[in-house]
Order: sequence, then C-alpha cells, then structure tokens
Amino acid sequence: MSSEHRKELRQRVFLKGRITFNNGASSMDCLVRDMSGAGARLSLSETTSLPDVFDLYVPQKDKTFRSTLRWRREDGVGVTFPDETAAPAEPPADASITLLLRRVAELESENATLRRLLAGMAQPAADAATAA
Repeated sequence: MSSEHRKELRQRVFLKGRITFNNGASSMDCLVRDMSGAGARLSLSETTSLPDVFDLYVPQKDKTFRSTLRWRREDGVGVTFPDETAAPAEPPADASITLLLRRVAELESENATLRRLLAGMAQPAADAATAA
C-alpha cells in the first residue's frame, strides 16, 4: 500500500523560486525540490509567515504559479497549483507591471546586500589606515 496521495508523480528538481504575497509587497526566496503540473515541495528557511495562497515565480521556467498551501513543516511546505488544471487564461493587462515590480524588488535586495558587503570591506581598510 502506497502512502502517495498525489494524482501526479512529482519530478525531483532543484530550482530557484521566489514567493510573493501581500499584492507583491512581501517576498522570500525558496528552492523548488519536487514538482509536477499540480504542485510542488518547496524548501525555505521560514514557513511561519507564509500565507495560505501566494504566487511562486520560477525563473528557469519563466512562469508564475498561483499556489495554495497544503502542508507546512519546519523546513518547507507542500503546495498545489489549482489554476493549472483550468484552461489557460489570458494574462492580466498589468502582468508586465507585476513582473517589473518583482524584478525591481529583487534588484533592490541584491543592491542592499552588495552595499553591506562593501561597507564591511571598507571598515577594515579604514581601521588599517588609522593604525598606520
């Protein structure tokens, strides 16, 4: 007897993902570990702040999946893609704006990380100059 509850087998993958919610105001990175047309298993560092419904963007597939939370564990979550079984709909007119806003948020995050790294590198140099 199998403990498999899925209608489709999930393929093992290792893809970068970006979860967005609160109308794009909140986001977090994740790894997509198993995936099928109907759902996925996501690995992420914090699962407690994740809402029941969110968007999952997978850059390598250049696709955003509307995701519904099915289970939650300390190190990850299981989601279904309820819209994937429906007929594909036309993307909303503001989809390109949403994608641009998402990309701007990603770039701002990368920029902040780089600024912190530069500040950390500049401090030892300033200390060495003061000591000399």
